[in-house]
Amino acid sequence: MSDHSPVPAIEVLSAQKTYPNGTVALQPVQLTIQEGEFVTLLGPSGCGKSTLLKMVAGLLEPSDGRLLLWRKPVQAALDADAEAKKMAFVFQSPTLMPWASVQTNVRLPLDLAGVPRAEADARVAEALELVGLSKFAKALPRALSGGMQMRVSIARGLVVQPNLLLMDEPFGALDEITRHKLDADLLELWRKKKLTVVFVTHSIHEAVFLSSRVVMMAARPGRIVEEVHIDVPYPRSAEFMVSSEFQHYAKHLQRSLLAASQHTEEESAT
Repeated sequence: MSDHSPVPAIEVLSAQKTYPNGTVALQPVQLTIQEGEFVTLLGPSGCGKSTLLKMVAGLLEPSDGRLLLWRKPVQAALDADAEAKKMAFVFQSPTLMPWASVQTNVRLPLDLAGVPRAEADARVAEALELVGLSKFAKALPRALSGGMQMRVSIARGLVVQPNLLLMDEPFGALDEITRHKLDADLLELWRKKKLTVVFVTHSIHEAVFLSSRVVMMAARPGRIVEEVHIDVPYPRSAEFMVSSEFQHYAKHLQRSLLAASQHTEEESAT
């Protein structure tokens, strides 16, 4: 009998990371993320959130254990043919080429992949429309606000037409109003494009607003200490952020984060 169970987007199978100097950045982690989930990694500094994300992206090799994307080893999944599922990574800062237009910055992954110019330009136009920057295609990055530069970075991720979007504290440096706007826009993109998103943040409020599941981590060594499902339907509006449900989840995560931070401090002292 054939197995029709869904294929997970990500499987972290006892993956751990120890650096050459002996620092244990990440204890063995077990984590499964299904397609279509919006999962946020939350925890104190040094808990391995970015390390775990970079291992999923194939930017860091685990010291032990395995990571699978769509049931394939990470590198095999990323090296697969053009018809295969794709992953995109959005970093903390926009990392844009300052001398190049918005359009050229967004087109970079397609140029590197050898996508014909006509097709690439059409995909760039679609990505810029998705992030609301169609009118700024010819602008240079220095002419844009910080929030607009992050939109360019997100468009550069979307242009490869990913199924999986990994985001490492992309809005952390932005003011609160811009951050809330981009959070809401990100949820709309996630729903519209049926993405799987793994999002790193230090913000409890951002985690509650965005996530279908929050993975709490503690540091020294980095490890998962709790998983919290945010059982609130989408779409989520600004009203959700002042609701009793929101406050319930925020208080729970605040307590969990405090406990994770105390674990960190106690182990630092020993």
